[in-house]
Amino acid sequence: MIRILLAEDQNLVLGAMAALLRLEPDFEVAGAATNGKEALALCEQLAPDIVLTDIEMPLMTGLELAAQLKEQRLPPKVIVVTTFGRSGYLRRALEAGVRGYLLKDAPVDALASAIRAVHAGGRAIAPELALESWSGGGDPLTERERQVLRLAGEGRSSGEIARQVHLSEGTVRNYLSEAISKLGAANRVEAYRMARDAGWL
Repeated sequence: MIRILLAEDQNLVLGAMAALLRLEPDFEVAGAATNGKEALALCEQLAPDIVLTDIEMPLMTGLELAAQLKEQRLPPKVIVVTTFGRSGYLRRALEAGVRGYLLKDAPVDALASAIRAVHAGGRAIAPELALESWSGGGDPLTERERQVLRLAGEGRSSGEIARQVHLSEGTVRNYLSEAISKLGAANRVEAYRMARDAGWL
């Protein structure tokens, strides 16, 4: 069971999110807060697996909450669910240790998938934001990252890629992990699609 804490200052949105998440068989809404300070206190008290938070909240923003959780080394992983679809917010969120960043107009199944991906140790970033965040700086990938990502996109395993490019399997996994992290993707397939769609492969 994935235990989730909700942090949202609009009661209508908070209630709707809680009701939707309770429909998922593997989710438990452990608590809810209407400001960042209350959310931080509940994290210390309830130790949820995931914190779903808005950015703009009274007393402490969602980004400040994420930074505090990171600084205090508290276990919950943070997913931001917001109306702020600008890449500057995404960069600040990633710096604060946020593992997921979704827009409020995302479908419910995307939110559920993001929660499961982040709980499993991955990331979940709205693809259009991940691409936009790099658009000012061009292609963030190294040539080697592009090479292994292309091969992964063809469906090859890490072992097959390692043999083809004459690297160890662990090194290939490291390159793939770095590419996935840079793009804010959930996995190698999504990273490949994002890089391909941006014209980087």
